[in-house]
Amino acid sequence: MLNLYITSSNRREGKTFLSAGLSATMQSLGYSTSVYKPIQTDGIEHNGFMQSPDLTYVKSIDPYINTHFSYLYKSDMEPLIASELENEPIDIELISREFQRISSTSDCTIIDGDCGLLSPIAPSVQTIDLVKKLQVPVLFVVTPREDSINDTLLSIYTAQEKGLEIRGVVINNIKEDCPKNLLNAIPRVIEEYTNIKILGLISHINGKISPEDLITNVLNGVDIESVLDVKIEKLDL
Repeated sequence: MLNLYITSSNRREGKTFLSAGLSATMQSLGYSTSVYKPIQTDGIEHNGFMQSPDLTYVKSIDPYINTHFSYLYKSDMEPLIASELENEPIDIELISREFQRISSTSDCTIIDGDCGLLSPIAPSVQTIDLVKKLQVPVLFVVTPREDSINDTLLSIYTAQEKGLEIRGVVINNIKEDCPKNLLNAIPRVIEEYTNIKILGLISHINGKISPEDLITNVLNGVDIESVLDVKIEKLDL
């Protein structure tokens, strides 16, 4: 089974965008794929039902991707705070069981993280504890900003100290006006100070993102075989 946890040092770095892109690409290559969102904050109420906006986005890219969540909160606070506000505590044992069930039915399972690795999700439990329990490799997503280097290095150091397997880093949402010196510095410094490889550079897509554009961007910009540690015959044709 091909499993991967996508995370970042901050929220709204493009985790769900990359989760959708990787999962849609793997589906297009013939792999049955699931996207699992263990914890979703900022849920949306629609016709009296709560929906996961992130999984809704994934489905808009490819409706055949299997999507699942375990906890869905209306609050946009950190998971621990959201769970306390809505009186629904998070149980990582339940998440572990559901992940095992979901991953056993798919060739590839992408776990879309809701927050950073140090975010508390239950008393004395942080997201990094959950990732370690699931025993899945981690892929970091970074948006090029002036504070990206510091935040990313801290997150990677923490993951390394906890013994997580880090597959690499993807630089996401690279806009045309991104300063060249910044774009050159971020990958160089990350690789120099952590020995973690940059496995992708994804350009910003203007306007509404079509499934075809997203898949093309991922195929052209991401080393999928290294990200998922798999040899894909179709990519060598």
